[in-house]
Amino acid sequence: MNLANVIAEPQSGRKHAVILDHLDYSQAVILQNRPIPWEDPMAYANFIGQAQGLLKPDAALLHLDRFYAHRMATGQSLHEDMSARSRTGFALRTMLADAQTLELVMGIAKTFSQTQREAVVLHVPSPMAWLVATHAFSGKDDAADLDADDAENASMYVADWLRNFSALPIAGVLLDDRTPAGSAQLPAVGLEVYTPIINVAQNYRWTLGIRSEDSVAFREPEIEGQVLSGGFWGTSTSPLPDSGFYFSQLPAAAVPEDVITLMAGFK
Repeated sequence: MNLANVIAEPQSGRKHAVILDHLDYSQAVILQNRPIPWEDPMAYANFIGQAQGLLKPDAALLHLDRFYAHRMATGQSLHEDMSARSRTGFALRTMLADAQTLELVMGIAKTFSQTQREAVVLHVPSPMAWLVATHAFSGKDDAADLDADDAENASMYVADWLRNFSALPIAGVLLDDRTPAGSAQLPAVGLEVYTPIINVAQNYRWTLGIRSEDSVAFREPEIEGQVLSGGFWGTSTSPLPDSGFYFSQLPAAAVPEDVITLMAGFK
C-alpha cells in the first residue's frame, strides 16, 4: 500500500489522515532528551514505535535526514572523504555512497520498516537542501551559486541512493525542502527538476512529496496537506480545515497531556 492509499483511507478510521513529525518531541518526552540511538537499529525502531503507539498518527516518518546529519557531525573519516574534491556535488555523492554509512542506514531502514505498524515514509532532504548542507565540504561557504542544474545533478545521486530501499515496504518519500538551520535561503527549485527521483518513485510505486516551510504536498495523485503550526499543540480551539490531510511538527516543549487530548480530537 502506498501513502496515497493511506491518506485516502486512513487505517485509523479518521476522515483525514494525520502525519506527524514528532522526533524532537519524542526525544524530549520518551528519551528525556537523551541522544537518539542512531547506532542501534532496534533501539531506534522501539523508540519510534513507542511514540507512534502513544500518538497514533497514520504514517511513520523515518528521519534519514537526521541520521545523515548525525553521521556528518560524528564521522571524521567521512568528512575527509567528502572533502577530497572541490567539485560541486562531490561531497553529497561521496556521503551517499559511503559503504559504512550505507550499511548503518540500511540496518535502520530494514528494522524500522519491518516493525512499524503504520505506513513508512522516508523523510530525506531535497537534493537542493542536501547539496547546500554538504557544500562546505567542497571548500565553498556560499551556496548562493547553486542552481537548478546543480539540483538536477544532485537528484541523480539521491535517486541512485533511494534504489537501495526498493525491497523494503516503503509507502512514500517526503523531500524536505526547508532551509537547513544556519544556511541562507535555498535557491527555489520545483519538484519537476528532480526527474530522476520522480522516476524512481514511480517505478517502486512510492508516493512522492515535498515539504516546504509552510506546506506539504504529494504528487500522483496530487494531494495537498493542511499544515498545523506548532501553536496548534497548546490548547487549540481553532476549527480544522475540512480537506486533504493534516501534517504537523510537534514542538519538543509541547505538553504531553495537551498533545494526547488534541490527537483524540481528530475524527
